[in-house]
Amino acid sequence: MNFQRITRLLVAFFAAAVLAACASKPTVESTGEYIDDTIITTKVKAALLKDPVVSGMVVNVESFKGVVQLSGFVKTAAERDRAVQITKGIGGVRQVKNDIILR
Repeated sequence: MNFQRITRLLVAFFAAAVLAACASKPTVESTGEYIDDTIITTKVKAALLKDPVVSGMVVNVESFKGVVQLSGFVKTAAERDRAVQITKGIGGVRQVKNDIILR
């Protein structure tokens, strides 16, 4: 009986430790958040590459917890604004940080 109780406690402790390790922190993503951000980054980059206005090859895209940061150099303000507009239209994007610089 005592052995079963110790075994249950160890299993509960192990499960709690595993769940705590998977949880996100303000500066670290959980595994699920990392996968979500990878998908968001891929969708944004693909949409920028398809758009005839934006030169998607020169716009860098990074995501962290649904916040997408755009950086790089573009030729016109219209191109920069279009990149932000496209990014805001992607599902899962909570916020867009626009660090794109005009040449």
